[in-house]
Amino acid sequence: MVTVMTCSTSPALQALLAAVEPERNALLAHPVYASLRTMEDLRRFMEIHAFAVWDFMSLLKALQAKLTCVAVPWLPTPDPEVRALVNAIVLGEESDATPDGCHRSHFELYREAMLSAGANTAPIDQMLDAVRRGVPWREALAGCSLPGGVRDFVRYSLETAETSPIHVVAAVFTFGREDVIPGMFTRLIEDLRSRFPGQLASFQYYLQRHIELDGDDHGPMSLRMMEHVCGGDPRAWAEATEAALKSLTLRRGLWDALLVR
Repeated sequence: MVTVMTCSTSPALQALLAAVEPERNALLAHPVYASLRTMEDLRRFMEIHAFAVWDFMSLLKALQAKLTCVAVPWLPTPDPEVRALVNAIVLGEESDATPDGCHRSHFELYREAMLSAGANTAPIDQMLDAVRRGVPWREALAGCSLPGGVRDFVRYSLETAETSPIHVVAAVFTFGREDVIPGMFTRLIEDLRSRFPGQLASFQYYLQRHIELDGDDHGPMSLRMMEHVCGGDPRAWAEATEAALKSLTLRRGLWDALLVR
């Protein structure tokens, strides 16, 4: 278990948090949560949201590749604390404990929850199968029948993971995902419990794990990571703020796509 330092945030991080607060609040108040009235609504939500669950891991792996050493021969990276933070997040996201004592990535937990709920896994399975066969991800994504808002969200995540500087990757990961997910999923799980009592155990387990891990551990860890990768560089903080806002706006576009009938 990595201990997250509890010292006060820097003025630069406080300014970034203030800048993203309106867009973050808009996500938490989005009507998509209340729109999931039937099992069919929920299944459609899961089929599309699965793409956001999947592309998250590429952002995380980009951080791991740039902030830890995954090459042979191994060499120590310059910042041991940020290395520990990233590796701890990878462990929780890629190899979390399951109720039966096994281990799964959160994507695999999500896919199992989809099957349990009767959702169609074919779209996300086809995407992953194409990538496994060596199809470039842009081509594989273009071949999926998805709303534009979903494609835009996934494209931005993967392009960021592949080509952006580390502080931009960290900002998209932190503010587009880890910082906002506990609030979003708390709204979602509350609605699901009231509308589908005694059902959706697998999906609720997935949501609850994210609320616990991201709220208590991964979110604070990610904020600490931001302070390390941006440091005292005003340009890095400005670029991180721009990327954080864009990632939140694109997430809202993804939610908007789920409201179109």
